[in-house]
Amino acid sequence: MLIEGYDPESDDPLVAGEDLLTLPGFWLCHLGVLCPSGTRPETFGADAADADAAFETVMDEDSWPVFRIPFGGGHTAVVLYRNFDDDAGVEFFVTHPEWAGRQGHLATIDGHPAGPGLAWPELRHIAHTPDAAAPGVQDPHARLLLLLPVLGDTDLPDDAAAQVAASLTATGTPAGEAPALASVLLAHNPFWSPAGWALPSASPLSGTTDAPWEGVLCCDGPLSPRNGLRIAQGINRAQHERLAAALGTSPAAP
Repeated sequence: MLIEGYDPESDDPLVAGEDLLTLPGFWLCHLGVLCPSGTRPETFGADAADADAAFETVMDEDSWPVFRIPFGGGHTAVVLYRNFDDDAGVEFFVTHPEWAGRQGHLATIDGHPAGPGLAWPELRHIAHTPDAAAPGVQDPHARLLLLLPVLGDTDLPDDAAAQVAASLTATGTPAGEAPALASVLLAHNPFWSPAGWALPSASPLSGTTDAPWEGVLCCDGPLSPRNGLRIAQGINRAQHERLAAALGTSPAAP
């Protein structure tokens, strides 16, 4: 099974996409949605022909690339290019073999976007905790950039741009272009605004004294799938706690 939890009855033409990361124009194709109109392919270390070739491959209606990003505790973040002819988009979600087919929706980029899907600490933690025993992307720089489009955080650390620039340089962006490009990618998201993130607390208006499920951040962005909802509805508390540890936001996380 290429994606744990994906509809087994689906005939969507999913293909493993990890080999596409080496295409010279791939990162322009993937991150270009965050760039202002007119951004040159050379900014990403590519040329126009590279960009066209990458776009045709990544957006192929007959082969929908799936990028798997395995992280702690058997979880996998998934980037899926949904290449319908009239409704193309990119889905970002989390899966786990024990979730009985459930998916944790992070974000969607299409004509009806939903996001942000990750806070900066989660993004960085996932990027730097690969599971070498699982299939998918292992390089921390590529992992960070694959998930960068779902970021939306009002509380970025001072060195966030430097970290993104390092990942850009490691994946082929010219060193002279990387710092400015990193700043653009962090500042310009046309789909949603930066949001605040916090651990959940019991609401005095909820009418219940039940303690909230702790450890996983909630988002205050109005378009975010994580606004007022837990990731992967239907998983049990123990599974939720393991997810919190894997995201690096649980008090018990290293």
